[in-house]
Amino acid sequence: MTLPIALDAMGGDFAPGEIIAGARRAVDELGLQVTLVGVPALMGDPQGLEVVACSEVIAMDDDPGASVRRKKDSSLVRAAELVRDGKASAMVSAGNTGATMASALLRMGRIPGVLRPCIATPIPNPGRTPMVLVDAGANAECSPEMLVQFAQMASTYVEAHYHVANPTIGLLSIGEESSKGTPLVKATNRLLADMATLNFLGNVEGRDIIPSPVDVIVTDGFTGNVALKTLEGSLKYVFATVLETVGLNDETTAAGEVLFEYLLPIASRLRPESQGGALLLGVDGICVISHGSSNATAIMNALRVADEMKSDDVVAKMKAAIRPDRAA
Repeated sequence: MTLPIALDAMGGDFAPGEIIAGARRAVDELGLQVTLVGVPALMGDPQGLEVVACSEVIAMDDDPGASVRRKKDSSLVRAAELVRDGKASAMVSAGNTGATMASALLRMGRIPGVLRPCIATPIPNPGRTPMVLVDAGANAECSPEMLVQFAQMASTYVEAHYHVANPTIGLLSIGEESSKGTPLVKATNRLLADMATLNFLGNVEGRDIIPSPVDVIVTDGFTGNVALKTLEGSLKYVFATVLETVGLNDETTAAGEVLFEYLLPIASRLRPESQGGALLLGVDGICVISHGSSNATAIMNALRVADEMKSDDVVAKMKAAIRPDRAA
């Protein structure tokens, strides 16, 4: 029996319309099974999809921990419970990121031995498989031991999902030398260098995010989230500038007509909606966190990612890699 993916229909800037539209596309175009979780009176037309009804919604600006504890009949909590109870293979949400993590953690639980779950965000890497940035925002304050475990989990994820043997790992810092960086970075560098099971290449810098010389870049959640949002803003600026330049006069318009055929596929690969979502590593179940501004395409791709995580058996492989006796 194939289990459906539980999709939070109430989460995201464009919920529920774009969320439901993305789910419908995932069913029609990808052949996936999707169950919507939401408040029927607020959802509108579910477009023929199964709905698990709830009565509450966790807003984007709600306190994550308090809202999950207080709103036990929210779409996020119910989606996590469907995974916990074996009624769904995965959960997907574009809603409150902190509440999504809290719901998954409190309802699914942690993989034994995991210190803290972390967010693994795939970033396009021209000419090779995507680079995975971890942690992309789950833990603002980290210990060196946590960062080492993030590297272990991300390495397992990349190997299982992208089929990269012995993934290379870099530690985000302000210089390539092991002597550079904060006390956290220096201590983490020493620990990673001593890990025989990890293919650690040393420090990398912000300029190494795109393109990246490694398969995984490890950092704390505060730095990772700032780096990710800076990258998103920079790419938007570049796209907008190119479009503006192409429309300046007849000459640039003519040049654009020639170049667009080659530029559009590149732009498509670099857009966040093409990646679908980030994976919450370390919880005992599949949880995909999509961007808050996700449109139907992003949701469809997030559901695709969730299905791929199930097929790749990522959680089982994570359990084998992160055993209690290996916890730092």
